Amino acid sequence: MSASSSESVGAPGVQVEVRLVKAGRTKIRYPATLIADDGARVVVRAPWAADGVRDFGFVRFEPGDVFTEHYWRDRWYAVKEVRAGDGTLKGWYCDVTRPTVVRGLGTGELRYELLVEDLDLDLWASADGATVLRLDEDEFEESGLADRDPVAADAARRALDELELLVRDGSFTKLSDRLPPS
Repeated sequence: MSASSSESVGAPGVQVEVRLVKAGRTKIRYPATLIADDGARVVVRAPWAADGVRDFGFVRFEPGDVFTEHYWRDRWYAVKEVRAGDGTLKGWYCDVTRPTVVRGLGTGELRYELLVEDLDLDLWASADGATVLRLDEDEFEESGLADRDPVAADAARRALDELELLVRDGSFTKLSDRLPPS
């Protein structure tokens, strides 16, 4: 059973597993609840999945935070709206990735997997729009992707540029406007 390309994952409320892969290894996997799937974009919601607090200096992710995550089957990035447990918007964390692959897992509690391949480049945009940071460009250069897969490396660089433009023109605030309330 495979739910890839434009096949819908299912009705809102379905449990899925998000698996973030980096350099061929699973970096993290966690359950999430499907919010919407229009055939190109899959939106899930999940609590902060790591143990404890992660302080980046410009934002803290901590237990109680809720991530509304937007994945595309046809774009080279994922956008994660980050809210504190009280609902206050912290901002958006964006991963440059290969287009998301959705795979069927069978008939158990977690029926689908969103497979997301991280390409090192990231972008942070604060809730007030005052802080927009391009992250991990050094890691991207050191990864060797440009030598191994120059087409993917070019797509990743273009995706980071596109994300920054989307932040600066206010498009991120429109991502959740069409979603059902949490």
